[in-house]
Amino acid sequence: MARREIDITIPDLSGKRALVTGASDGMGREMAARLAAAGAEVLMPVRNPAKGEKAIREIRESVPGAKVSLRVLDLASLDSVAALGDTLRREGRPLHILVNNAGVMVPPARQTTAEGHELQFGTNHLGHFALVGHLLPLLRAGRARVTSQVSIAARSGSINWDDLNWERGYDKQRAYVQSKIAFGLFGLELQRRSEANGWGITSNLSHPGVAPTSLLAARPELGRPKDTSAVRLIRALSASGILVGTVATAKLPALMAATDPAAKPGALYGPSGPGNLGGRPAEQRMYSPLSGATDAERLRLWDVSERLTGTTI
Repeated sequence: MARREIDITIPDLSGKRALVTGASDGMGREMAARLAAAGAEVLMPVRNPAKGEKAIREIRESVPGAKVSLRVLDLASLDSVAALGDTLRREGRPLHILVNNAGVMVPPARQTTAEGHELQFGTNHLGHFALVGHLLPLLRAGRARVTSQVSIAARSGSINWDDLNWERGYDKQRAYVQSKIAFGLFGLELQRRSEANGWGITSNLSHPGVAPTSLLAARPELGRPKDTSAVRLIRALSASGILVGTVATAKLPALMAATDPAAKPGALYGPSGPGNLGGRPAEQRMYSPLSGATDAERLRLWDVSERLTGTTI
């Protein structure tokens, strides 16, 4: 089956400074390239400098004159997050776009961050929560758009309030779902607080649908020595143009949410095809675990996140 080419128009971003987490490969690298092609200066904070340098070379080959540079960031280490925040605040230049894209998904066995938090909750949510906290002065100065990448997995599920770090009865899929629900609630609460406090920040959410990204691919450091059967199936469906997207199309909802002048604060953007697995990006109905959360639950999550990260926003 022939796949229709899908794309969106990115506005002129000349003079804008953007930061994309997880930009060393996959969707993140493609997002960075598109932002650079639109004229933005793009910061690419990475955990693996060798992969980051390779990504930089590839972007510069496809986008001559691209303004891209590496920074060091390991979202599974709050010290690393704080160090990046210190570096960028010393540079003193406003940030106009922040795409919180990096993440880990379903390590076979429970792993922890440097601070002892369950790896998915600690990386996907707490690491990004702390990053926004450390960058808040720069985001406010740039009246930034902050787009946080959640997941179609957050359509259902809940937060395990009695055991946020899954120290009892680790369930890799439920832990992943929790991390993305928490991250989505953070993005929505960030918008509410920005409005209430006059920060000038616009916060919204995106999800990539389903595509053959590296999330389910072989990751020996996560205890996954070979590709999962799920990612092999996704690759086959993607290559055949059936239901799911490609890495190229999966990046588009986040780019729309982060750059489209019409993108709404507090909204969710994702693929609009069957099951929201692939297709052209568009605004979508907010997932029920996010829209149904009470003010008390959002406040509880925010307070817990500040305590666990030592970061006040």
